[in-house]
Amino acid sequence: MTTHKAPLALLIVLLMFPQLAQTLYSPALTDFSQAFNVPPEAASQAMTVYFLAFAVGVMLWGYCCDRFGRRPAMLAALLFYAAATAAALLVGSFTQLLITQAIAAIGAAAGSVVTQTVLRDHYQGPELAKVFSLVGMALALSPAIGLFTGAGLTRWFGYSGVMLSLLILAVVLFGWSGLSLTESRPAQQAKTSFYSTLKTMLVDRGIWRSAVLVAAFNIALLSYYAIGPFLFQRAGLDAALYGYSGAALAAGSALGAWLNRRLLQRHYTSNQLQSLAAILVTAGGAGVLVLEHSLWLLAPMTVVVIAFGMAIPNVLGQALTAYTGQLGSAGAVFGLMYYLLIGGGLLLTGWYQALGYTIVMCGALCCLLCGFPRRQPAH
Repeated sequence: MTTHKAPLALLIVLLMFPQLAQTLYSPALTDFSQAFNVPPEAASQAMTVYFLAFAVGVMLWGYCCDRFGRRPAMLAALLFYAAATAAALLVGSFTQLLITQAIAAIGAAAGSVVTQTVLRDHYQGPELAKVFSLVGMALALSPAIGLFTGAGLTRWFGYSGVMLSLLILAVVLFGWSGLSLTESRPAQQAKTSFYSTLKTMLVDRGIWRSAVLVAAFNIALLSYYAIGPFLFQRAGLDAALYGYSGAALAAGSALGAWLNRRLLQRHYTSNQLQSLAAILVTAGGAGVLVLEHSLWLLAPMTVVVIAFGMAIPNVLGQALTAYTGQLGSAGAVFGLMYYLLIGGGLLLTGWYQALGYTIVMCGALCCLLCGFPRRQPAH
C-alpha cells in the first residue's frame, strides 16, 4: 500500500459523480415520457430502477475494493459505467433504456462506496467527521450543476444529450483516477469473510438505525428530483425553471453543510445535529405540502435540503466505527441496506406522485429514530 493520500479534490469529485448523474438525469424524465410514450408514473420509475441497481453496485464494488483493492475497483467501475451509458445512446425502447440505466447505476455506485472507503482509510474519528462536512459543502454544488446542466441539455438535445455528457464525464474521471488515485487498502487488513460481516451487520440495530436515517433523508430530497419535473409541467411552468431550481437547492445544501461544520466546531454532538435536521425536514415537508403546486414550494424545499446537508455527514461519519477492520465489505453491506430502502421509497413516491406527504413522512420517521440512541453491535 502506498503511503500517499489520494488528492482530496479527486475524492470529492468521485463522491459527487453519482449525485451529478442523478441530478443530470432528473430533467430528462419528461423527455423519457415523451420520447418513449410512457406516463409520468412510469418515467419516474427510471430513478427507482437506478437506485435499486445502485444498491447491487454498492455490494459488488465494496466487496471488490476489499478483495482486489480500492484503485482497481474504482477504475473497473468507471469503465462499466461508460460502457452502459454509451449503450443507452443506441436503445430503441423504454425497457432497453431502463436496462442500460440499471447497468450504469451499478458502475456509478463505486463513486459512493469505494470513495467513502478510501476516506475512511485515510481519516478517523473527529477528523473524518470534519472531512465529511467539507465533502458535504462540495456536494452542495451538485444539484445546481446537475439540474441546470441537465435542463439545458434536455431542452436542446433531449435525453441523449444528457447521456453523452455523462459518458464524457466518466471517461474524464477514469483518466484522472488512473493518474492520481492511490491504493489505500491496509497491507495487513483483517481476513474477515464477507458473509461474516453481512451476518453481523444484519442483526446490528445501530446499523439499521443509520441505514434508515440515510434512506429517509435521501428520499425526502430525491423525491423532488423524481416528481419535480412533472409538478413544474402540470403547473405550466417553463422546464428551464426546474433547472434553475437547482441553484436554490445548492444554496440550501451549502448552508446546511456550513452550519454542520460550525456547530461541530462549537462542540454540538452528531446526534444533536441529526435531531435538529429531522425537525427541519418535517417542517419543510409541511411547507411543501401547502405550496406544492406553486413555485413557492422552493422555499420549504430549501429547508429540506439544509437538513440533508446537516444530517448526512454525521450519519455517515459515525455509522461504521465498529467495522474498521473490514471497511470495504461493511460499506458495501451498509450501502446495500440504505440504497434498497431508497429504491423502495422512490418506487412508492413515483406511484403516488405526492411530494409533500412523502417528505413529511420521512421527517416524522427521522424524528422517531433520533429519539433512540446508537447501539454498538455485539460481536
